[in-house]
Amino acid sequence: MDVENYKIERGNNSTEYFLNIADFIIKIFFENKNISNIDLLPSLDIFRTDNNKNCNLLFDLSVIELLPDISFSYKHIGTFDTGNGDTIIYAYTNGDYKFVIKDIDGNISCELLTNAIFSKCLCRLNRDVKIKRFGLNNALMMAFAFAGSLKKTLLIHASSIHKDGYGYAFIAKSGTGKSTHTGLWIKNISHCDLLNDDNPIIRFINNVPYLYGSPWSGKTPCYRNIKTKLGAITRIERAETNYIKKLKPTDAFASILPCCSTMKWDKNIYNAICNNVIKVIEKVNVYTLYCLPNKNAAFICHNQISRQKI
Repeated sequence: MDVENYKIERGNNSTEYFLNIADFIIKIFFENKNISNIDLLPSLDIFRTDNNKNCNLLFDLSVIELLPDISFSYKHIGTFDTGNGDTIIYAYTNGDYKFVIKDIDGNISCELLTNAIFSKCLCRLNRDVKIKRFGLNNALMMAFAFAGSLKKTLLIHASSIHKDGYGYAFIAKSGTGKSTHTGLWIKNISHCDLLNDDNPIIRFINNVPYLYGSPWSGKTPCYRNIKTKLGAITRIERAETNYIKKLKPTDAFASILPCCSTMKWDKNIYNAICNNVIKVIEKVNVYTLYCLPNKNAAFICHNQISRQKI
């Protein structure tokens, strides 16, 4: 038995939903809607669609009560601290993966089985509603990041602004002040609004990079199903004076890659992510803004990066 060939049994209590995220269709199946259903994640509401033709299907995720036993040997890849809890990863010899997702208190919230390209996922949620919500949210986010990477798409850790038909993504180490800076744009620069505060999506369509909202926005509930051209990416660093510098391609790559979910042990997915980052650098300028958390920093940044159009 493997993930790809596992047959889902449908019953009277089963139900399915379709989402449109970054113009991809995602199918979520719940084996028993009385135990787990789409209401776990209100952040998905605006992304729901009636499309049930599997057109442009990125992946399907089935929430079931009992995961199948994969009939292949496996190895432990590692245990990774996500900042919100540990994720334990196992790789099967046929290419399938198993993720054990724990919350900050060490509770196992979700066990996720996927095929090698993350187009089919099987998920078991555990414990109470809060813990199930955490597990399902993380399972969807990981599946999207890795399935999307093979479709010229990046899920990037950033706070992002929408202004005058373009999207601007701001990246930084946690705690540096991405959200503070985008807040300064919104407060002091006209015609700005928040696109997403934690995990916007970059997707290439016809060789043009677009920035999308997503259902994953960290502590700020900014769930917007919108699309705009990507204008620039700016890395925020704290300094005693405000100034901005355009990065060379090598420095731009080194700045963006750590902001993407990666699997270095999986050459297919890792190479796809690296190639996507390179494509971004070829199409838009990447900067470092050295700044104080004040409105002058927003003005300096805006005056530089908003001049650059695709």
